[in-house]
Amino acid sequence: MSLEVGNIVEGKVVKTTNFGAFVELPSGHTGLIHISEIAHSYVKNVKDFLRENDTVKAKVVAIKPDGKIDLSVKQLEESPKEEIKARSHEKKESTHSDSFERMMKEFLRHSEEKLGDIRRNLEGKRN
Repeated sequence: MSLEVGNIVEGKVVKTTNFGAFVELPSGHTGLIHISEIAHSYVKNVKDFLRENDTVKAKVVAIKPDGKIDLSVKQLEESPKEEIKARSHEKKESTHSDSFERMMKEFLRHSEEKLGDIRRNLEGKRN
């Protein structure tokens, strides 16, 4: 399998440093997952997320002219913001239709009450 930007690869973490983790790929190449590409949350210590000999899936982000390969675990995961947006959008759709129905029922009830009050007032003035 040739390496191309956008490919999803699986490899073994061979070394962790304070700036990322080096991953050995099946093709024999070694790529770097920079600390900023490990997770969507703040990563203070790489070893909190990745350890040597861990098997990890990553996306090939860049292949530099000097042969260095940049990888990202973060780009394979849905960002929390997008996940929250998707959930809130689903919730809004169901809540929106429910709230519309509720608002219409309430409007009709109030309208009927007001019409009843107006009729009673008119009848009282006629008599």
